[in-house]
Amino acid sequence: MSAPAKPLTVSAEDYLERIYELIETKGYARVSDIAALLGITRPTVSIMVQRLSRDGYLAYEKYRGLTLTPRGAEVARRIRTRHVLLTEFLGLLELDRTVVSRDVEGIEHHVSPETLEKLERLVDHWKRFPAKLRAALARDEPAAKRTRRTESRD
Repeated sequence: MSAPAKPLTVSAEDYLERIYELIETKGYARVSDIAALLGITRPTVSIMVQRLSRDGYLAYEKYRGLTLTPRGAEVARRIRTRHVLLTEFLGLLELDRTVVSRDVEGIEHHVSPETLEKLERLVDHWKRFPAKLRAALARDEPAAKRTRRTESRD
């Protein structure tokens, strides 16, 4: 029986997300694959994999592949869904892909479920009304300039 789940760290979430991606694309995940994706050493990955296994997120056999437990798969799906939603939201803002990727990695672990729900509604809205979004993004006057112009009329 595994120990009760501890709150996941940002690092642990990154591992689960990468493991999920590997299993989805390759059908399996190995320590060496995870190390290559995250740009870290295999011993470092092994330590985290053992911890995630002990905490009930994945099944791990030394020198073999690993699989997500039902709990681990559910958490990984939520992490992945959050990542996709944030990527889609920032992408709608017509930001460069590099900026989107960097920003998503920076904020994805710190967004509340309530905020994600609102972002999902915004994404759905803007996908239904892309012309309105383009118009809002096309405003080329900085807010400070509009404010100064309005103040000068008073």
